[in-house]
Formats: sequence, structure tokens, C-alpha cells
Amino acid sequence: MLLKSSQPAASMVEIAQGYSRSFPDSPAAEYIKHRGLDSIATRMGLGYVAHPATGHEKQLGRLAVPYLRPAGGDHAVTTIRFRCINETCTKHPDGTWREEEVHAEHGKYQSLPGSKPMLYNTQALIRSSPYIGLAEGEFDAASAELADIPCPGVPGVASWRDHFDPAFLGYEVVFGFTDGDGPGEQFISKLAERLPNLVPIYFDKKYDVNRFVNEYGPQALREKCGLT
Repeated sequence: MLLKSSQPAASMVEIAQGYSRSFPDSPAAEYIKHRGLDSIATRMGLGYVAHPATGHEKQLGRLAVPYLRPAGGDHAVTTIRFRCINETCTKHPDGTWREEEVHAEHGKYQSLPGSKPMLYNTQALIRSSPYIGLAEGEFDAASAELADIPCPGVPGVASWRDHFDPAFLGYEVVFGFTDGDGPGEQFISKLAERLPNLVPIYFDKKYDVNRFVNEYGPQALREKCGLT
């Protein structure tokens, strides 16, 4: 027989808030600054797993990326994904940042057990705008937001689901940001069959939205999309 705990389990919101409080001056904050996202970190609720919640022990030392619901309240966080920021994976032995991270024997991201594919940054969907972006990955979505382009993200090219389609059909334009690789281009081609208002935005092979904005600035992304 299971004994009832005297302490109620922490909600997803409380867990995300705890990780957010651990973010300032943490290795996660240093990493996010390197990725050029420090100015938007608070808005996106980014955190650092310094004190793992029950069941999150394997996420110790990782960046916490909460999936926030626009309505807020008790159910404001639908899930949390965790990104490896271990220095052996992100930096060279001399302490300089790797251009390409090396995550040997483990995934770059980990999701909570039982999590289903869902859209990141759904706050973008309730902003009044004739256009919207659509990015592969959380960092690319956040980088587009730096350019004042509302932009949800999909956690991987295989994560699109049929029920995502209607959320994007009412916009004049959906900017489909694609990494300069085969899977990214295939993903955008697939979306173009589903979303007649999609306009592909391609990058050179070594770039994605985050790297492009980090190197050239937010205005360059707007110009690439034909926005002033």
C-alpha cells in the first residue's frame, strides 16, 4: 500500500519558477548569453537545474526550457525540456566555445517522460500580426522573437502533428525558417503542402535562425523576410 505524502507534489509552474530563480549567474545564463538570447531569457522563462525536482534528478546542471501557455495561471507551464550545456560538449579544452557542439552518448535535449510533441512559444499565436514565423527548435523561435517576428517552434522535424495546421492558416504569411540541411528542407517542403500561406526562408548550410541573428542582428532577419 502506497503511503500518501505529507507534502503535495510541486506543480509544473512551481518547478519552472524554481529553475528560473536559479538561472541568474548560472552556467545556463553564460550559455544563453553566448547564444545571444540573454535579453529574452526572462520573457521565455528559461531556467537552470541547480536543485532538481523529484523525478528530474538526471537533469541536474541542464538548461530548463519551459513550454508556457498564454493564459497563465495554475497551468501556465505545459512541459519542460532540458538541454545539455556541459562544458565538455559545448566548449573546447581551452575554454572557447565550439562552433558545433559534441553531445556524445546522450541527446542534446531531453523531454519529460510521457511528453507528446507540442508547439513551443504558443504566446506568439495570440499576438495581433498579419504574419508569423515557424521555426525548428526553441532557440530559433526565440531568435525570431528578437526580430519582433512572432514565432512558435517545433522540437524537431518529426514533431509536427495534424492538429497544428489550423493555428497557422489564418495568417497572410507564415515564414517557414529552415536550417541549411536536408532534414530541415524536407520539413519545410512537407509544411508547404499543408500550409498554402507558407513562405520558405532558407539559410546557408552553417546557419540557422539563432546563428544568423547572433551574427548579423535581428534587423537582418527582418530584411531576409522582406519586412521593414
